[in-house]
Amino acid sequence: METEEDVELIPLDPDQPDKKARIGSHLSPYEKVELTIFLQNNKDMFAGSPSDMLGIDSNIICHQLHRRNFAPERVAIIEAEIDKLLAASFIEEVSYLEWLANVVLVAKQEKGKWRVCVNYTDLNKACPKDNFPLSRIDQLVDSTSGNQLLSFMDAYFDYNQILMHEDDKEKTSFIIERGTYCYKVGLKNAGATYQGLVNKIKAMEVYMDDMLVKAPKREDHIKNIAEAFSLLGPYHMKLNPSKCTFGVSSGRFLGYLVTQRGIEAHPRQIKAILEMKSPSTVKEIQSLTGRAATLNRFISRSTDKCRPFFKALKKGQKDKWDEECEVAFQNLKTYLTSPPLLSKPVPGEDLFVYLAVSNSAINLALI
Repeated sequence: METEEDVELIPLDPDQPDKKARIGSHLSPYEKVELTIFLQNNKDMFAGSPSDMLGIDSNIICHQLHRRNFAPERVAIIEAEIDKLLAASFIEEVSYLEWLANVVLVAKQEKGKWRVCVNYTDLNKACPKDNFPLSRIDQLVDSTSGNQLLSFMDAYFDYNQILMHEDDKEKTSFIIERGTYCYKVGLKNAGATYQGLVNKIKAMEVYMDDMLVKAPKREDHIKNIAEAFSLLGPYHMKLNPSKCTFGVSSGRFLGYLVTQRGIEAHPRQIKAILEMKSPSTVKEIQSLTGRAATLNRFISRSTDKCRPFFKALKKGQKDKWDEECEVAFQNLKTYLTSPPLLSKPVPGEDLFVYLAVSNSAINLALI
């Protein structure tokens, strides 16, 4: 997504002052007025709170399954979350159950914050995995480059907009000190069900709850958003205005920075390597190889550049980080100070394929 310096907030509904969306600050005055009026006229597409969500019509799609004690302060955290879920009609109280799971608390990155989860290990074991294929990220990202304007949209509580199948609601039951409850809406592992729904919407690029409306020409921008809204509306799909950005020339999509010029590595990913100190432990070398892997598309002949790091991780090698590794590390940093820009292939243009094959693979082929 764009930074706050590149966007400005606009009110969507005078009755809900906190319900705002972001639009590109670089738009012309006419484009800003036109886009603002359009979004305000479609304010019902956005959810300001969980109570605004009607839920996807179960005749269209629903999520169907294929077959401990806490300290007082943690009990208060759990019960506060349960109250929010009840108020939003995401759960309901149940009795006479065949399936029952326990609640677990998982620490968030923010210090002192907790996420309330339900341990569905046994239920997941009993249910065959839904193998609905997710879209290929590289193909989705490639299709987003070269557009004059982009709009990034985020579904409000994405999978919680899909209702659970009536026969399967009680199988999601979980117990806390004050009672037993089940989910009325799709759980997080309803991701494949959710992707199956949004893939029916062809006017934009979609990967789970990340949606992107493209406009190769500026004058088609609002028309394309209107087309997307016309398809989302009948499904009662609600958007999260605080996570939507309309009418920008670039933004982050699935970990990449997409612009009109092409696809760029995100500055944060490059900065993570440039600011790294020379690794001295196996864990630190593994961290380096992981960071380099995320930038693989932007590193020419990445296998050659990173080979010393992988050699250092081989078993039996005494000195993990040697001079060869250090030289390769510094060369990688120098290379990333001006990473390449990826662009779409041009029809008829010659393409060159670089293949990296290890000596061990060649020996194996000769046997």
